[in-house]
Amino acid sequence: MRLHELVHVSLQVTAARARLEKTALLAELLRRAGPQAAEVAAWLTGDARVRTNLGPAAVRAAWEEPVAAEPTLTVADVASSLEAIAALQGTGSARTRVQRLRELFGRATADEREFLSRLVLGDLRQGALEGVMADAVARAAGVPLDEVRRALLLTGDLPSVAAAALGGGVAALRGFGVQLFRPLAPMLAQPAQDVADALTRLHGAAFDYKLDGARVQVHRRGDEVRVYSRRLNEVTAAAPELVAAVRALPARELVLDGEAIVLRPDGSPQPFQVTMRRFGRRLDVESMRTKLPLSTFFFDLLYVDGESLLERPAIERFGALGDVVPAALQVPRLVTADAAAAAGFLAAARAAGHEGLVAKSLDAPYAAGQRGGGWLKLKQADTLDLVVLAAEWGHGRRQGWLSNLHLGARDPEAGGFVMLGKTFKGLTDAVLEWQTQALLARELGREGHIVHVRPELVVEIAFEGVQTSPRYPGGVALRFARVKRYRPDKTAAEADTLARVLALHARTTP
Repeated sequence: MRLHELVHVSLQVTAARARLEKTALLAELLRRAGPQAAEVAAWLTGDARVRTNLGPAAVRAAWEEPVAAEPTLTVADVASSLEAIAALQGTGSARTRVQRLRELFGRATADEREFLSRLVLGDLRQGALEGVMADAVARAAGVPLDEVRRALLLTGDLPSVAAAALGGGVAALRGFGVQLFRPLAPMLAQPAQDVADALTRLHGAAFDYKLDGARVQVHRRGDEVRVYSRRLNEVTAAAPELVAAVRALPARELVLDGEAIVLRPDGSPQPFQVTMRRFGRRLDVESMRTKLPLSTFFFDLLYVDGESLLERPAIERFGALGDVVPAALQVPRLVTADAAAAAGFLAAARAAGHEGLVAKSLDAPYAAGQRGGGWLKLKQADTLDLVVLAAEWGHGRRQGWLSNLHLGARDPEAGGFVMLGKTFKGLTDAVLEWQTQALLARELGREGHIVHVRPELVVEIAFEGVQTSPRYPGGVALRFARVKRYRPDKTAAEADTLARVLALHARTTP
Protein backbone atom coordinates (compact mmCIF):
# COMPACT_ATOMS: atom_id res chain seq x y z
CA MET A 1 0.00 0.00 0.00
CA ARG A 2 1.24 3.49 -0.87
CA LEU A 3 1.60 5.91 2.02
CA HIS A 4 -0.36 8.60 0.20
CA GLU A 5 -3.46 6.34 0.23
CA LEU A 6 -3.27 6.10 4.02
CA VAL A 7 -2.65 9.85 4.36
CA HIS A 8 -5.65 10.64 2.15
CA VAL A 9 -7.94 8.48 4.29
CA SER A 10 -6.47 9.99 7.46
CA LEU A 11 -7.48 13.45 6.22
CA GLN A 12 -10.95 12.19 5.33
CA VAL A 13 -11.38 10.64 8.78
CA THR A 14 -10.24 13.89 10.37
CA ALA A 15 -12.94 15.80 8.49
CA ALA A 16 -15.69 13.24 9.14
CA ARG A 17 -17.99 13.87 12.08
CA ALA A 18 -20.16 10.73 11.99
CA ARG A 19 -18.86 7.50 13.50
CA LEU A 20 -20.37 5.40 10.68
CA GLU A 21 -18.58 7.48 8.08
CA LYS A 22 -15.25 7.08 9.89
CA THR A 23 -15.84 3.34 10.18
CA ALA A 24 -16.60 2.95 6.48
CA LEU A 25 -13.49 4.88 5.45
CA LEU A 26 -11.24 2.88 7.76
CA ALA A 27 -12.76 -0.48 6.82
CA GLU A 28 -12.08 0.11 3.14
CA LEU A 29 -8.52 1.19 3.92
CA LEU A 30 -7.90 -1.94 6.01
CA ARG A 31 -9.22 -4.16 3.22
CA ARG A 32 -6.71 -2.61 0.84
CA ALA A 33 -3.85 -2.70 3.37
CA GLY A 34 -3.32 -6.45 3.30
CA PRO A 35 -0.10 -7.35 5.17
CA GLN A 36 0.22 -3.75 6.40
CA ALA A 37 -3.11 -3.84 8.29
CA ALA A 38 -1.31 -3.90 11.64
CA GLU A 39 0.67 -0.74 10.82
CA VAL A 40 -2.44 1.02 9.50
CA ALA A 41 -4.42 0.20 12.65
CA ALA A 42 -1.52 1.22 14.92
CA TRP A 43 -0.73 4.49 13.21
CA LEU A 44 -4.30 5.71 12.83
CA THR A 45 -5.16 5.03 16.47
CA GLY A 46 -2.06 6.82 17.74
CA ASP A 47 -0.27 3.62 18.79
CA ALA A 48 2.81 3.73 16.58
CA ARG A 49 4.35 0.74 18.43
CA VAL A 50 7.78 1.83 17.17
CA ARG A 51 9.28 4.60 19.35
CA THR A 52 12.01 6.50 17.50
CA ASN A 53 13.12 8.73 20.43
CA LEU A 54 13.04 11.70 18.05
CA GLY A 55 11.68 15.03 19.18
CA PRO A 56 10.56 18.33 17.61
CA ALA A 57 14.14 19.45 16.84
CA ALA A 58 14.77 16.34 14.72
CA VAL A 59 11.49 16.80 12.89
CA ARG A 60 12.29 20.46 12.19
CA ALA A 61 15.69 19.43 10.79
CA ALA A 62 14.03 16.81 8.58
CA TRP A 63 11.67 19.47 7.17
CA GLU A 64 14.71 21.20 5.65
CA GLU A 65 14.88 18.48 3.00
CA PRO A 66 13.26 19.30 -0.38
CA VAL A 67 9.70 18.01 -0.73
CA ALA A 68 9.17 15.10 -3.13
CA ALA A 69 7.12 15.98 -6.20
CA GLU A 70 5.37 12.61 -6.52
CA PRO A 71 4.29 10.06 -3.91
CA THR A 72 6.53 6.98 -3.97
CA LEU A 73 6.67 5.86 -0.33
CA THR A 74 4.86 2.70 0.76
CA VAL A 75 3.58 1.87 4.23
CA ALA A 76 6.17 -0.92 4.33
CA ASP A 77 8.93 1.59 3.49
CA VAL A 78 7.95 3.81 6.40
CA ALA A 79 7.52 0.93 8.85
CA SER A 80 10.96 -0.48 8.07
CA SER A 81 12.57 2.98 8.20
CA LEU A 82 11.07 3.76 11.61
CA GLU A 83 12.07 0.35 12.95
CA ALA A 84 15.64 0.90 11.72
CA ILE A 85 15.77 4.35 13.34
CA ALA A 86 14.45 2.96 16.63
CA ALA A 87 17.05 0.19 16.61
CA LEU A 88 20.03 2.56 16.38
CA GLN A 89 22.16 2.62 19.53
CA GLY A 90 25.59 3.65 20.70
CA THR A 91 27.90 6.56 20.01
CA GLY A 92 26.63 8.83 17.25
CA SER A 93 23.24 7.13 17.11
CA ALA A 94 21.34 10.36 17.82
CA ARG A 95 22.95 12.06 14.82
CA THR A 96 22.32 9.01 12.64
CA ARG A 97 18.66 8.87 13.67
CA VAL A 98 18.17 12.48 12.57
CA GLN A 99 19.92 11.78 9.26
CA ARG A 100 17.74 8.72 8.60
CA LEU A 101 14.64 10.77 9.35
CA ARG A 102 15.81 13.45 6.94
CA GLU A 103 16.26 10.80 4.26
CA LEU A 104 12.74 9.53 4.89
CA PHE A 105 11.25 13.04 4.76
CA GLY A 106 13.17 13.72 1.56
CA ARG A 107 11.12 10.98 -0.11
CA ALA A 108 7.78 12.36 1.17
CA THR A 109 5.30 14.76 -0.38
CA ALA A 110 4.02 17.73 1.64
CA ASP A 111 0.92 15.87 2.93
CA GLU A 112 2.96 12.74 3.67
CA ARG A 113 5.53 14.83 5.53
CA GLU A 114 2.86 16.40 7.71
CA PHE A 115 1.49 12.93 8.50
CA LEU A 116 4.95 11.56 9.32
CA SER A 117 5.72 14.52 11.58
CA ARG A 118 2.62 13.87 13.67
CA LEU A 119 3.29 10.13 13.68
CA VAL A 120 6.86 10.53 14.94
CA LEU A 121 5.84 13.07 17.60
CA GLY A 122 2.84 11.02 18.77
CA ASP A 123 0.39 13.76 17.80
CA LEU A 124 -1.61 11.96 15.13
CA ARG A 125 -5.11 12.63 16.38
CA GLN A 126 -7.81 12.41 13.74
CA GLY A 127 -10.69 10.75 15.55
CA ALA A 128 -9.81 7.14 14.67
CA LEU A 129 -10.06 6.02 18.27
CA GLU A 130 -9.73 2.38 19.23
CA GLY A 131 -13.49 1.78 19.37
CA VAL A 132 -13.99 3.13 15.86
CA MET A 133 -11.07 1.11 14.55
CA ALA A 134 -12.46 -2.05 16.17
CA ASP A 135 -15.73 -1.46 14.29
CA ALA A 136 -13.74 -0.98 11.10
CA VAL A 137 -11.74 -4.17 11.63
CA ALA A 138 -14.93 -6.20 12.08
CA ARG A 139 -16.47 -4.66 8.98
CA ALA A 140 -13.35 -5.10 6.85
CA ALA A 141 -12.85 -8.73 7.91
CA GLY A 142 -16.54 -9.65 7.82
CA VAL A 143 -16.49 -10.98 11.39
CA PRO A 144 -18.81 -10.25 14.37
CA LEU A 145 -17.80 -7.16 16.31
CA ASP A 146 -18.07 -9.10 19.58
CA GLU A 147 -15.30 -11.42 18.40
CA VAL A 148 -13.02 -8.46 17.67
CA ARG A 149 -13.79 -6.87 21.04
CA ARG A 150 -13.15 -10.12 22.91
CA ALA A 151 -9.76 -10.57 21.26
CA LEU A 152 -8.90 -6.93 21.86
CA LEU A 153 -9.77 -7.11 25.55
CA LEU A 154 -7.63 -10.20 25.98
CA THR A 155 -4.61 -8.80 24.18
CA GLY A 156 -4.81 -5.03 24.53
CA ASP A 157 -3.17 -5.01 21.08
CA LEU A 158 -5.41 -3.68 18.32
CA PRO A 159 -2.79 -4.01 15.55
CA SER A 160 -2.35 -7.72 16.26
CA VAL A 161 -6.11 -8.23 16.42
CA ALA A 162 -6.56 -6.41 13.12
CA ALA A 163 -3.93 -8.56 11.44
CA ALA A 164 -5.50 -11.75 12.83
CA ALA A 165 -9.06 -10.81 11.82
CA LEU A 166 -8.08 -9.85 8.29
CA GLY A 167 -5.75 -12.80 7.90
CA GLY A 168 -7.70 -15.62 9.55
CA GLY A 169 -11.20 -14.45 10.46
CA VAL A 170 -13.09 -15.74 13.49
CA ALA A 171 -10.85 -18.79 13.90
CA ALA A 172 -7.78 -16.59 14.30
CA LEU A 173 -9.57 -14.28 16.73
CA ARG A 174 -10.66 -17.20 18.90
CA GLY A 175 -7.03 -18.19 19.18
CA PHE A 176 -6.54 -15.27 21.56
CA GLY A 177 -6.90 -16.19 25.22
CA VAL A 178 -5.14 -15.58 28.50
CA GLN A 179 -1.51 -16.20 27.68
CA LEU A 180 1.33 -15.92 30.12
CA PHE A 181 3.66 -13.00 29.41
CA ARG A 182 1.14 -11.34 27.09
CA PRO A 183 -0.47 -8.70 29.35
CA LEU A 184 -4.21 -8.07 29.28
CA ALA A 185 -5.77 -4.61 29.17
CA PRO A 186 -6.71 -3.81 32.80
CA MET A 187 -10.30 -3.59 33.98
CA LEU A 188 -11.24 -0.01 34.84
CA ALA A 189 -13.75 1.72 37.10
CA GLN A 190 -16.53 4.23 36.60
CA PRO A 191 -17.04 7.04 39.13
CA ALA A 192 -19.75 6.80 41.77
CA GLN A 193 -21.15 9.70 43.76
CA ASP A 194 -20.85 8.07 47.18
CA VAL A 195 -21.19 4.81 49.09
CA ALA A 196 -24.99 4.83 48.84
CA ASP A 197 -24.81 5.27 45.07
CA ALA A 198 -22.35 2.37 44.77
CA LEU A 199 -24.46 0.03 46.89
CA THR A 200 -27.62 0.95 44.99
CA ARG A 201 -25.93 0.07 41.72
CA LEU A 202 -24.13 -3.06 42.91
CA HIS A 203 -26.49 -4.44 45.62
CA GLY A 204 -23.66 -5.34 47.96
CA ALA A 205 -20.02 -5.12 47.03
CA ALA A 206 -16.39 -5.67 47.87
CA PHE A 207 -14.86 -2.33 48.84
CA ASP A 208 -11.10 -2.08 48.19
CA TYR A 209 -8.74 0.68 49.26
CA LYS A 210 -7.95 2.82 46.20
CA LEU A 211 -4.19 3.25 46.23
CA ASP A 212 -2.52 6.07 44.28
CA GLY A 213 0.31 3.89 43.07
CA ALA A 214 1.38 2.24 39.84
CA ARG A 215 -1.05 -0.31 38.43
CA VAL A 216 0.80 -3.55 37.76
CA GLN A 217 -0.01 -6.90 36.21
CA VAL A 218 2.38 -9.69 37.19
CA HIS A 219 2.83 -12.94 35.24
CA ARG A 220 4.63 -16.01 36.53
CA ARG A 221 5.64 -19.38 35.13
CA GLY A 222 7.91 -21.26 37.48
CA ASP A 223 10.77 -18.98 38.43
CA GLU A 224 10.16 -16.63 35.51
CA VAL A 225 8.27 -13.52 36.63
CA ARG A 226 7.49 -10.45 34.54
CA VAL A 227 5.86 -7.20 35.60
CA TYR A 228 3.76 -5.03 33.27
CA SER A 229 2.51 -1.46 33.65
CA ARG A 230 -1.00 -0.11 33.15
CA ARG A 231 0.01 0.64 29.54
CA LEU A 232 1.17 -2.99 29.14
CA ASN A 233 4.87 -2.11 29.00
CA GLU A 234 7.24 -4.52 30.70
CA VAL A 235 8.81 -2.94 33.83
CA THR A 236 10.27 -6.07 35.46
CA ALA A 237 13.76 -4.67 35.88
CA ALA A 238 12.46 -1.70 37.86
CA ALA A 239 10.53 -3.81 40.39
CA PRO A 240 12.68 -6.60 41.87
CA GLU A 241 10.59 -6.56 45.07
CA LEU A 242 7.51 -7.60 43.08
CA VAL A 243 9.43 -10.35 41.34
CA ALA A 244 10.66 -11.78 44.63
CA ALA A 245 7.23 -11.58 46.27
CA VAL A 246 5.44 -13.37 43.43
CA ARG A 247 8.17 -15.96 43.00
CA ALA A 248 7.57 -16.99 46.64
CA LEU A 249 3.81 -17.62 46.19
CA PRO A 250 2.50 -21.21 46.28
CA ALA A 251 1.57 -21.60 42.60
CA ARG A 252 3.48 -22.39 39.44
CA GLU A 253 1.54 -20.15 37.02
CA LEU A 254 -0.12 -16.85 37.89
CA VAL A 255 -1.51 -13.64 36.46
CA LEU A 256 -2.14 -11.09 39.22
CA ASP A 257 -3.59 -7.57 39.13
CA GLY A 258 -2.56 -5.01 41.73
CA GLU A 259 -0.76 -1.83 42.72
CA ALA A 260 2.88 -1.10 43.46
CA ILE A 261 3.40 1.86 45.76
CA VAL A 262 6.13 3.54 47.80
CA LEU A 263 5.12 3.93 51.45
CA ARG A 264 6.55 6.08 54.20
CA PRO A 265 7.98 4.37 57.31
CA ASP A 266 4.62 4.86 59.09
CA GLY A 267 2.79 3.02 56.28
CA SER A 268 1.18 6.09 54.72
CA PRO A 269 1.55 6.51 50.93
CA GLN A 270 4.14 8.68 49.29
CA PRO A 271 2.82 10.95 46.50
CA PHE A 272 2.20 9.32 43.12
CA GLN A 273 5.25 11.04 41.64
CA VAL A 274 7.52 9.41 44.21
CA THR A 275 6.28 5.94 43.29
CA MET A 276 6.74 6.68 39.59
CA ARG A 277 10.40 7.49 40.20
CA ARG A 278 10.85 3.74 40.59
CA PHE A 279 9.74 3.25 36.98
CA GLY A 280 11.93 5.88 35.29
CA ARG A 281 14.01 5.11 32.21
CA ARG A 282 17.45 5.32 33.75
CA LEU A 283 17.64 3.81 37.18
CA ASP A 284 20.17 2.65 39.68
CA VAL A 285 17.66 0.03 40.81
CA GLU A 286 19.53 -1.13 43.90
CA SER A 287 20.02 2.43 45.14
CA MET A 288 16.39 3.32 44.46
CA ARG A 289 15.27 0.10 46.09
CA THR A 290 17.02 1.18 49.29
CA LYS A 291 15.74 4.76 49.19
CA LEU A 292 12.23 4.09 47.86
CA PRO A 293 11.25 0.46 48.50
CA LEU A 294 8.17 -0.73 46.64
CA SER A 295 5.27 -2.38 48.41
CA THR A 296 2.86 -4.56 46.46
CA PHE A 297 -0.87 -5.04 47.05
CA PHE A 298 -2.84 -7.40 44.81
CA PHE A 299 -6.60 -7.26 44.39
CA ASP A 300 -7.42 -9.77 41.65
CA LEU A 301 -6.30 -13.15 40.32
CA LEU A 302 -6.88 -13.69 36.59
CA TYR A 303 -5.10 -16.97 35.95
CA VAL A 304 -3.69 -19.75 38.08
CA ASP A 305 -1.96 -23.01 37.15
CA GLY A 306 -3.41 -23.36 33.67
CA GLU A 307 -6.91 -22.04 34.45
CA SER A 308 -8.31 -18.68 33.33
CA LEU A 309 -10.50 -17.01 35.96
CA LEU A 310 -11.65 -14.11 33.78
CA GLU A 311 -15.22 -15.37 33.42
CA ARG A 312 -15.57 -16.42 37.05
CA PRO A 313 -17.60 -14.15 39.39
CA ALA A 314 -15.48 -11.71 41.36
CA ILE A 315 -16.26 -13.36 44.69
CA GLU A 316 -14.76 -16.62 43.37
CA ARG A 317 -11.67 -14.83 42.04
CA PHE A 318 -11.22 -13.11 45.38
CA GLY A 319 -11.43 -16.48 47.15
CA ALA A 320 -8.83 -17.93 44.81
CA LEU A 321 -6.64 -14.88 45.44
CA GLY A 322 -6.80 -15.54 49.16
CA ASP A 323 -5.70 -19.14 48.60
CA VAL A 324 -2.51 -17.99 46.85
CA VAL A 325 -1.63 -14.52 48.17
CA PRO A 326 -1.14 -13.80 51.90
CA ALA A 327 -3.17 -11.02 53.50
CA ALA A 328 -0.11 -8.80 53.82
CA LEU A 329 0.11 -8.65 50.01
CA GLN A 330 -3.59 -7.96 49.44
CA VAL A 331 -5.34 -4.62 49.18
CA PRO A 332 -7.47 -3.98 52.30
CA ARG A 333 -11.01 -5.15 51.45
CA LEU A 334 -14.44 -5.11 53.06
CA VAL A 335 -17.34 -7.14 51.65
CA THR A 336 -20.61 -5.62 52.79
CA ALA A 337 -24.07 -4.38 51.83
CA ASP A 338 -24.19 -2.05 54.84
CA ALA A 339 -23.79 1.64 53.92
CA ALA A 340 -22.59 2.64 57.39
CA ALA A 341 -19.87 -0.02 57.39
CA ALA A 342 -18.76 1.00 53.90
CA ALA A 343 -18.71 4.68 54.87
CA GLY A 344 -16.54 3.87 57.87
CA PHE A 345 -14.19 1.89 55.65
CA LEU A 346 -13.98 4.85 53.25
CA ALA A 347 -13.15 7.19 56.12
CA ALA A 348 -10.42 4.78 57.26
CA ALA A 349 -8.92 4.67 53.75
CA ARG A 350 -8.77 8.44 53.57
CA ALA A 351 -7.42 8.74 57.10
CA ALA A 352 -4.60 6.41 56.05
CA GLY A 353 -3.76 8.81 53.21
CA HIS A 354 -5.28 6.83 50.33
CA GLU A 355 -7.51 8.16 47.56
CA GLY A 356 -10.71 6.40 48.56
CA LEU A 357 -12.31 3.08 47.64
CA VAL A 358 -13.20 0.97 44.62
CA ALA A 359 -16.56 -0.80 44.99
CA LYS A 360 -16.64 -4.09 43.06
CA SER A 361 -19.61 -6.20 42.07
CA LEU A 362 -19.38 -9.66 43.61
CA ASP A 363 -20.91 -11.28 40.51
CA ALA A 364 -18.99 -9.51 37.74
CA PRO A 365 -16.40 -11.23 35.53
CA TYR A 366 -13.08 -9.52 34.89
CA ALA A 367 -13.89 -7.21 31.96
CA ALA A 368 -10.40 -6.65 30.58
CA GLY A 369 -9.99 -3.20 29.09
CA GLN A 370 -13.51 -2.07 29.93
CA ARG A 371 -14.73 0.74 32.15
CA GLY A 372 -17.99 -1.02 32.89
CA GLY A 373 -20.39 -0.87 35.80
CA GLY A 374 -18.75 -3.73 37.68
CA TRP A 375 -16.19 -1.47 39.37
CA LEU A 376 -17.05 1.95 40.82
CA LYS A 377 -14.49 4.36 42.26
CA LEU A 378 -15.22 6.54 45.26
CA LYS A 379 -12.72 9.28 45.84
CA GLN A 380 -12.68 12.91 46.78
CA ALA A 381 -11.72 15.22 43.94
CA ASP A 382 -10.65 18.76 44.78
CA THR A 383 -11.87 21.68 42.71
CA LEU A 384 -10.39 25.09 41.94
CA ASP A 385 -11.84 28.14 40.24
CA LEU A 386 -9.21 29.09 37.66
CA VAL A 387 -8.89 31.59 34.83
CA VAL A 388 -8.55 30.69 31.16
CA LEU A 389 -5.33 32.26 29.84
CA ALA A 390 -5.28 30.72 26.36
CA ALA A 391 -6.71 27.84 24.34
CA GLU A 392 -5.55 25.61 21.50
CA TRP A 393 -7.39 24.74 18.31
CA GLY A 394 -8.72 21.20 18.49
CA HIS A 395 -7.99 18.18 16.29
CA GLY A 396 -10.21 15.49 14.79
CA ARG A 397 -13.87 15.91 15.72
CA ARG A 398 -12.91 19.09 17.61
CA GLN A 399 -11.48 20.67 14.48
CA GLY A 400 -12.59 24.31 14.29
CA TRP A 401 -13.19 24.63 18.04
CA LEU A 402 -10.93 26.03 20.73
CA SER A 403 -10.43 23.04 22.99
CA ASN A 404 -7.31 22.62 25.15
CA LEU A 405 -7.51 25.28 27.89
CA HIS A 406 -4.47 26.91 29.54
CA LEU A 407 -5.39 27.36 33.19
CA GLY A 408 -4.08 29.98 35.59
CA ALA A 409 -4.32 30.74 39.30
CA ARG A 410 -4.38 34.29 40.63
CA ASP A 411 -1.14 35.62 42.11
CA PRO A 412 -2.06 38.66 44.25
CA GLU A 413 1.53 39.23 45.37
CA ALA A 414 3.17 39.42 41.95
CA GLY A 415 0.04 40.44 40.09
CA GLY A 416 -1.48 38.56 37.19
CA PHE A 417 -1.95 34.79 36.87
CA VAL A 418 0.32 31.75 37.04
CA MET A 419 -0.27 28.85 34.65
CA LEU A 420 -0.91 25.45 36.26
CA GLY A 421 -1.47 23.27 33.22
CA LYS A 422 -3.93 22.45 30.47
CA THR A 423 -7.06 20.37 29.97
CA PHE A 424 -9.45 19.47 27.18
CA LYS A 425 -11.47 17.02 29.29
CA GLY A 426 -15.07 17.42 30.42
CA LEU A 427 -16.15 19.61 27.48
CA THR A 428 -19.41 18.84 25.69
CA ASP A 429 -20.03 19.96 22.10
CA ALA A 430 -22.32 22.72 23.36
CA VAL A 431 -19.65 24.01 25.74
CA LEU A 432 -17.00 23.82 23.02
CA GLU A 433 -19.11 25.90 20.69
CA TRP A 434 -19.89 28.51 23.36
CA GLN A 435 -16.32 28.49 24.63
CA THR A 436 -14.86 29.11 21.17
CA GLN A 437 -17.03 32.17 20.64
CA ALA A 438 -16.42 33.49 24.15
CA LEU A 439 -12.64 33.10 23.89
CA LEU A 440 -12.34 34.57 20.40
CA ALA A 441 -14.22 37.61 21.67
CA ARG A 442 -11.41 38.02 24.21
CA GLU A 443 -8.51 37.28 21.85
CA LEU A 444 -5.23 39.07 22.52
CA GLY A 445 -3.06 37.40 19.91
CA ARG A 446 -1.95 34.08 18.44
CA GLU A 447 1.10 31.88 18.61
CA GLY A 448 0.78 29.05 16.12
CA HIS A 449 -2.26 26.99 17.14
CA ILE A 450 -2.56 28.81 20.50
CA VAL A 451 -4.99 31.72 20.98
CA HIS A 452 -4.10 33.96 23.94
CA VAL A 453 -7.08 35.66 25.60
CA ARG A 454 -7.88 38.29 28.17
CA PRO A 455 -7.95 36.54 31.58
CA GLU A 456 -11.64 37.02 32.27
CA LEU A 457 -13.42 33.66 32.09
CA VAL A 458 -13.48 31.61 35.30
CA VAL A 459 -13.85 27.84 35.06
CA GLU A 460 -14.30 25.31 37.86
CA ILE A 461 -11.73 22.54 37.48
CA ALA A 462 -11.87 19.17 39.19
CA PHE A 463 -8.56 17.38 39.66
CA GLU A 464 -6.98 14.52 41.58
CA GLY A 465 -3.89 16.06 43.09
CA VAL A 466 -1.21 18.70 42.73
CA GLN A 467 2.23 17.57 41.63
CA THR A 468 5.63 19.16 41.36
CA SER A 469 6.31 20.38 37.81
CA PRO A 470 9.29 22.43 36.61
CA ARG A 471 7.36 22.93 33.36
CA TYR A 472 5.21 25.71 34.80
CA PRO A 473 6.24 28.99 36.51
CA GLY A 474 4.57 28.14 39.81
CA GLY A 475 6.50 24.87 40.05
CA VAL A 476 3.32 22.79 40.31
CA ALA A 477 0.65 21.33 38.02
CA LEU A 478 -2.75 19.71 38.42
CA ARG A 479 -3.17 15.96 37.93
CA PHE A 480 -6.05 14.71 35.77
CA ALA A 481 -7.64 18.15 35.47
CA ARG A 482 -11.08 18.32 33.87
CA VAL A 483 -13.69 21.02 33.36
CA LYS A 484 -16.59 20.78 35.76
CA ARG A 485 -18.39 24.00 34.72
CA TYR A 486 -17.85 27.63 33.85
CA ARG A 487 -18.51 30.16 36.62
CA PRO A 488 -20.19 33.20 35.07
CA ASP A 489 -21.03 34.25 38.63
CA LYS A 490 -17.36 34.84 39.38
CA THR A 491 -14.89 37.39 38.10
CA ALA A 492 -11.20 36.73 37.59
CA ALA A 493 -10.51 38.68 40.76
CA GLU A 494 -12.38 35.97 42.68
CA ALA A 495 -10.40 33.06 41.21
CA ASP A 496 -8.38 30.81 43.49
CA THR A 497 -4.86 31.90 44.32
CA LEU A 498 -1.52 30.25 43.75
CA ALA A 499 -1.12 30.17 47.54
CA ARG A 500 -4.11 27.84 47.84
CA VAL A 501 -2.73 25.55 45.15
CA LEU A 502 0.64 25.39 46.90
CA ALA A 503 -1.12 24.58 50.18
CA LEU A 504 -2.89 21.65 48.50
CA HIS A 505 0.45 20.50 47.14
CA ALA A 506 2.06 20.68 50.58
CA ARG A 507 -0.75 18.54 52.00
CA THR A 508 0.32 15.52 49.92
CA THR A 509 4.06 16.10 49.60
CA PRO A 510 6.63 14.80 52.10
